[in-house]
Amino acid sequence: MRVTAVVLAAVCLTACSYKSPNAGHEIVLIEKPIIFGHGGVDPEPVRTGLTITAWTTEGVDVSMQPMKFDAELPDTMTSDGVPITFHAIMVVQVTDSVSLIKNFGPDWYGNNVEEQFKTMVRQAVRKHGMNETAISTIALDSIDAEIRDNLIAFFKDKSLPVKLITMTVGKANPPDAIKHQRIETAAQEQRIQTEKQTKLAEDQRKMAEQSRADADNAYRESMHLSPEQFIQLEAIKMQAKVCGPEGKATCTFIQNGGATPVYNLGK
Repeated sequence: MRVTAVVLAAVCLTACSYKSPNAGHEIVLIEKPIIFGHGGVDPEPVRTGLTITAWTTEGVDVSMQPMKFDAELPDTMTSDGVPITFHAIMVVQVTDSVSLIKNFGPDWYGNNVEEQFKTMVRQAVRKHGMNETAISTIALDSIDAEIRDNLIAFFKDKSLPVKLITMTVGKANPPDAIKHQRIETAAQEQRIQTEKQTKLAEDQRKMAEQSRADADNAYRESMHLSPEQFIQLEAIKMQAKVCGPEGKATCTFIQNGGATPVYNLGK
C-alpha cells in the first residue's frame, strides 16, 4: 500500500506543471486536455504567486507594463517625391491579457498592428514635403497627431485590448545625395554672405579714406598750401611724433625737399 501511494503521488506530481508570472506580467492559461474536457482559454489569468496546472495546459506570458514598438521605414515618399528614411516609435499597454490572447494570439502586434502602423506613418509623411519634414517641428507635430488619432481609432475598431501611451516620430533622414547638396548649398550661401561682408567693410573703409582726404584737402586750402607744402607739413608732423615731444628731440634730419616755403626766407 505504501509503495502504491508513493507511485500515485509521483504520477500526480509529474502530471502537473507550475505557472509563476514575474512582476508586471500575467500568464494566460490555455487548457488542452487529452481525454476529458473541452479545453480553451481560461477566463482568469495567473497574476501573482504560483499556480499548479495540468502538464498539458499551456501558459502564455503577457507583459502588462508599457511596451515599446519601433518602425523603421526606408524610402518613405514625401509630397515632393523625395524618398526619406523615417523612424517612428509607439508605446502601448495591454489592458486585458485574456481577451488579447484569446482573440488575437501571442503575436498580436506582428499579425494585427505592425503593418497598419507603418501604413499610417507613410500616409501621414506623404502629405508633407522633404524640407519641412526634415526641419519643421510643426510638420512633425502634425504627423504625430495624425498617426496618434489613427492608432486610437484602429485599436477601438478592432477591439484590441491595448491603450496607446505615446506615439513619436523620429528624425527624418533624406538620401545622402540630398544631404551633400544641402551642405554644398549652405557652404555657397556662407561664401556669399562672407563676400558681402567683405565688400561692405571695403566700402566703409573707402568712404572713411575719402572723408579723410576731403578733410585734409579742405585744411590745405584753408591754409593756402600747395600740395607740396602740405606733404612737407605732414612729414614734419610725422617726425615730431617719432622723435618725441618738442624740446626733447633725439633725431637729426637732413631735408632736401623741393617745396616752396610759405614765407620768403630770403628776405
